[in-house]
Amino acid sequence: MSIAVEHIATDQPPDDSKARDLDYGWQSGNRVQLLENGEAYFPAVFEAMRDAQREILLETFILFEDKVGHELQGILIEAAQRGVKVVVSLDGFGCGELSPAFLRALAEAGVIVQMFDPASKTLGIRTNWFRRLHRKIVVVDASVAFIGGINFSADHLGDFGPEAKQDYAVQIIGPTVADLHHFALAQSGRQVRARRGWRRRQQRPSPWADEHGDGLVRLIYRDNIQHRDDIEEAYIHALSQARQRVVIANAYFFPGYRLLREIRNAARRGVQVQLIMQGQPDVLLAKLAARMLYDYLLKDGVVIHEYCQRPLHGKVALVDDEWSTVGSSNLDPLSLALNLEANVLIRDRAFNQQLYQSLEALARDHCQTMPAKRKPRLWLWRLTVGFLVFHVMRHFPALASWLPAHKPRLKPIESPAHDV
Repeated sequence: MSIAVEHIATDQPPDDSKARDLDYGWQSGNRVQLLENGEAYFPAVFEAMRDAQREILLETFILFEDKVGHELQGILIEAAQRGVKVVVSLDGFGCGELSPAFLRALAEAGVIVQMFDPASKTLGIRTNWFRRLHRKIVVVDASVAFIGGINFSADHLGDFGPEAKQDYAVQIIGPTVADLHHFALAQSGRQVRARRGWRRRQQRPSPWADEHGDGLVRLIYRDNIQHRDDIEEAYIHALSQARQRVVIANAYFFPGYRLLREIRNAARRGVQVQLIMQGQPDVLLAKLAARMLYDYLLKDGVVIHEYCQRPLHGKVALVDDEWSTVGSSNLDPLSLALNLEANVLIRDRAFNQQLYQSLEALARDHCQTMPAKRKPRLWLWRLTVGFLVFHVMRHFPALASWLPAHKPRLKPIESPAHDV
């Protein structure tokens, strides 16, 4: 069986004007709901998809052929058959094990399925490791959107067992949905229309909103073109403004020196800084890398918790009593320097408090706290090694640009497919 494909370059926009257009401002009047783990996320997303009347746009890093993947497949097929336009963008690495039959069923029903940088195995090993499509975004009828760190796989459900992931996403209803819709269309290669008021919003130079109040949301993302540092800069700016508390829960924590310095500086000026890391990682290297930084942070009063109940997969943070972020971006070289990522920044006191209570309960009930060491051992050596490793990875895209076939591509899977 073969599935016909055609190549569409997607790692960079067709012209600079389009890249500038994808710079989103703060939007007020949004309703934001925290969704913790698959138990909250999947029912909300699937209900929205079942109610879809016009369009479903979906991007995900991982889609597995398990009970969650098959339920999603059935919902998308049913939506396409009743006339809903369905566009699904998958990552070639994270979704590389999907069977041709699974993909063919979607394509034959009319679902537009696109695979980002697919590659066949070499000697049984997948080689398309870098510059992954790591975003997790769903937009339904341009009226409700979901964004966060949760993939479409059963390992985000508690009944998966000890390896079930702890993770977060948000549901958004309000003006920011239009930005997410515009962004998802543009990234999938679909035609987008300029919207009234677009240029007016882009005149705000500050990464923070001019207004203070609830319901403010801003979409930010990183690519390998003009928005390489947007997510990192948002973290740095928020940390520099912190006055009361900072809580960061991140699965893969190995940030560059500038972000690390802002975390330390916040603790030095009396801010209560808590980091929640993986205690039972799904990738052992992630835990070892994060622990290289512990001494550097502990000596200045940063409180570090390791979540020990199951693997932590979250990518969330909050500052003081208003600012929060939820998305797909880890604080490691892959997310900050290579992958295609998307987060939302949220300025909403009620949401901030809800996220804080969830993370506080996680730290209190399911984490072990790292002891502060009076005489840190080898922290300078660890920091130096960490600095070198991060910045080698950070400049990897520039080095890789000298290699052949380095630009990822989006390949639509077409129907009908014919057995040969």
